[in-house]
Amino acid sequence: MTWLFWGCVGYLVYVYAGFPLLVILRGHLQPRPFTRERIEPKVSMVIAAHNEADVIGDKIENALSLDYPPDRLELVVASDGSDDGTAGIVRRHANGRVRLLELDRVGKAAALNAAVEAADGDVLVFTDANSILDREAVRELVGPLADPKVGGVAGNQVYLSPEAGDSSVVGEQQYWNLDRTLKQAQSAAGSVTGATGALYAIRRGLFHPVRADVNDDLLTSLRVIAQGYRLVFAPRAVAYEHVVETASQTFSRRVRVMARGLRCVVVMRELLDPRRYGFFAIQLLSHKLLLRTAVIPLALLAAWNGVLWNHGWFYRAALVAQAAFYLLGVAGIVFADRRVAKLKPFALPAYFVLVNAAAAKAMWQLFRGEKHERWEPRGSADQTA
Repeated sequence: MTWLFWGCVGYLVYVYAGFPLLVILRGHLQPRPFTRERIEPKVSMVIAAHNEADVIGDKIENALSLDYPPDRLELVVASDGSDDGTAGIVRRHANGRVRLLELDRVGKAAALNAAVEAADGDVLVFTDANSILDREAVRELVGPLADPKVGGVAGNQVYLSPEAGDSSVVGEQQYWNLDRTLKQAQSAAGSVTGATGALYAIRRGLFHPVRADVNDDLLTSLRVIAQGYRLVFAPRAVAYEHVVETASQTFSRRVRVMARGLRCVVVMRELLDPRRYGFFAIQLLSHKLLLRTAVIPLALLAAWNGVLWNHGWFYRAALVAQAAFYLLGVAGIVFADRRVAKLKPFALPAYFVLVNAAAAKAMWQLFRGEKHERWEPRGSADQTA
């Protein structure tokens, strides 16, 4: 009767500890260096913006102040049916370096496709309207493209003042710290499993139009790998974000991100073949599929642990430990805006519970065929990016 319990334990130990350790060890033991040079290709920075009037002006000024030759960097902003003055703000900045595309409400994917079609650069840099870039960010992004085997470069997303948010924001910051470590190890030995939409770059020739029902950043990243190129990580290409969300907003965003991410893996399932893509297939399976479906063995473990209550002190202690962890998580969510809930003993279990609950809902939506094809600016309860 204990095989199901230990099977679930094995699954969870692998995805939460074994896989990260494997990636880190591989990064140290099987390094694959790539060339970085101070190159200056023509860059088109692409932004899809829907009702971003609060941030778009600062974003444009930030982009124009970057340490990169002015004649080698253009900014293409696609206003996706904005009705809050976003287009007007961009228009006031429009010149030879800043271009505005005014679109009807077509959705982020169509807006990105239109912006790329209008862009002139040899390198496409994708970034969010609310991400402020470090002065050296573009240089750091394009440097690895001096290596002909590198097709894309993932930037480094950093949250500013996570204490301004509730426990879910604090917990997510801790997650991104781990994710950053894994990206560095993955990049050192091969390719990262995906870039963040806050900042990444690819060669213009590797871009294909994105579809509306998946995460555009993940799809574009995976297509780089599918075309035989590496996708590497540039830790000094930093995009800063101020994120203040409630737990309910974080939950809604994670549901949409996970549902679209799982659908993306289905679309790019060819990359799960280790005969063709080697260790990257294991990375993709572990990081984007097994991790995001870990709620299933988590639920089975808790349920079956109850059945095993009379099988000895170990099983009783395991059930008590699980109950205590989930109670801390629920408390962290219920009291998310309290100072105590932002402490790691509450914030980390809270984010763990929230993310796995979101994963369960995302899988249910995927099973039912529901799609998320529209988005709102971050911080909105209706955001679907």
